[in-house]
Amino acid sequence: MIKSISLLSGLALLASPVSAQHAPPSEVLAIHDYVAAVSADRIESDIRTLAEFGTRHTLSDTESDTRGIGAARRWIFEEFERISADCGGCLEVIYVSGTTFGQPRIPEPTEIVNVIAIQRGRLDPDRMVMMSGDIDSRVTDPLDGTSDSPGANDNASGMAGVIEAARVLSQHEFDGTIVYAGLSGEEQGLFGGGIVASHALDNGWRIKAVLNNDMIGNIAGINGVINNTTARVFSEGTRATETPEEARLRRFTGGEVDSPSRNLARMVDRTADQYIPNLDVMMVYRLDRFRRGGHHRPFNEAGMPGVRIMETNEHYDRQHQDLRTEDGRAYGDTIDGVDFDFAAKLTALNIAVMAQIAGAPPIPANVQVEGAVQPSTTLRWDLAEGLAAENLAGYRVHWRLTDVPQWTHSRFVGVTGEYTLENVVIDNYYFGVSAVALDGSETPVVFPGPAGSFGE
Repeated sequence: MIKSISLLSGLALLASPVSAQHAPPSEVLAIHDYVAAVSADRIESDIRTLAEFGTRHTLSDTESDTRGIGAARRWIFEEFERISADCGGCLEVIYVSGTTFGQPRIPEPTEIVNVIAIQRGRLDPDRMVMMSGDIDSRVTDPLDGTSDSPGANDNASGMAGVIEAARVLSQHEFDGTIVYAGLSGEEQGLFGGGIVASHALDNGWRIKAVLNNDMIGNIAGINGVINNTTARVFSEGTRATETPEEARLRRFTGGEVDSPSRNLARMVDRTADQYIPNLDVMMVYRLDRFRRGGHHRPFNEAGMPGVRIMETNEHYDRQHQDLRTEDGRAYGDTIDGVDFDFAAKLTALNIAVMAQIAGAPPIPANVQVEGAVQPSTTLRWDLAEGLAAENLAGYRVHWRLTDVPQWTHSRFVGVTGEYTLENVVIDNYYFGVSAVALDGSETPVVFPGPAGSFGE
């Protein structure tokens, strides 16, 4: 039976309850506790430790215990193991590696080693949300693996954020799996992300969201702006894996700004508004900064939703620079350029997003919409079943005008796989569906059809 609501006066959101269904809480109270548990002091300590390895260049020393990327990745591995010991062995800590050579920035055979910690979910362990940071650093010459390259902000800040997220969230259980990733080879060509994405596909990991954190500690821009209250989230507009037939369908049904990555970015934006004090997220409708790249891209190219979370005001004198002073101007990515409170704030943002996704039921699959030449719009999706759906409270349908950035209207519709919005004309709006847990945890919104699909 199709349930329906009536929208008889424009866009007013109806207040009448769904028959025999009760909406879950509008916020997850525990997330406020997770946010409060983030420690800027611990993040500072980890950033300092990473910077003190001298260089973490992909081509740097791998044998030393005190210098180079080998020492850095072993320290990260041991830190994840210490965190796991504190939660009774809740983390599976592994290396995921591959050898690369014959590349402009990796001419000789080089092992790219990533450090991964997996916190398995209790209901749906193969459904994953990942937070990633980059281990490696560099100076001006991308082939210079010996000069000091502390990489305090780029990207000890993001890596420290991942470690702190593991400390906080490992103390709690979730229905889906959380992956904490230290990726290597980013500065040489995004190789670590590609290796992990391939590993995920080979091992049946259903990665539904990648939150790539690359530079989350700088608040003073080269443009003179100092701001600790804004962050950016970058996301692709159409799926990198879209087929010609899917592109043809999108041309007639929409979805250019509703890829799963874009709707993940919308979730990041809403989460900041709800859970993170004094933080506003700027959604940037671009895969990454202009003609630049980050480690979410290899996951996008493998069909996995992913975004880049980072500071808003970059200081280019502190990126990819030899340590030096010229004409009174200091260059280099040193510890004095990092604001630890800001890094903690962006870490808390990641934690809040991952807790919702890992705490939510399965993301709606096979979402479809119809309503051409009709007064009403009907949405259909696969109703989640089995153990993975044990925490399902129901679904929420969303709609918005086509020229606005965020979902503005929604309706909780309970446990059903079909819903009709009466007198809401399909031609005038975009639509989507999210799944909601008993505690209020909610998935990203899924736009209908292949354009918005998060996969099965």
